Amino acid sequence: MSDSVNQARAFEVLTATPIRTRRKPRDWPDAEKARLIAETMLPGANVSAIARAEGLDPSQLYGWRRKALALGSVVPLSEGANEEVRFARVEAFASSPVEIVMGDVVVRVAGDIEPDHLAKILRAVRKA
Repeated sequence: MSDSVNQARAFEVLTATPIRTRRKPRDWPDAEKARLIAETMLPGANVSAIARAEGLDPSQLYGWRRKALALGSVVPLSEGANEEVRFARVEAFASSPVEIVMGDVVVRVAGDIEPDHLAKILRAVRKA
């Protein structure tokens, strides 16, 4: 056991200098940010694809978009926003709640609501 401790060993010491791989943050003009955000608001737009096409991290564009929506400086466009809204009559089999998502609004409805009352609620949400 003492023989392995007393044997000569060779060690190699590696020295390296750190390389800065992080690039300098790009300063995006407000007009360019607004153009990209507006592009993401179009119906069927893919935010990640738009960000990648511009050389931008998708999370950054999502952040800009979230901030613009929170400030109310942009409103999402909906395809056919000027068209007449039509509703289907649905009979509920159980009283389980239903969630209706319209943009960033969620309407939770019990199964026993009158269809005409639901139609009025959804029209009011669309106008808001």
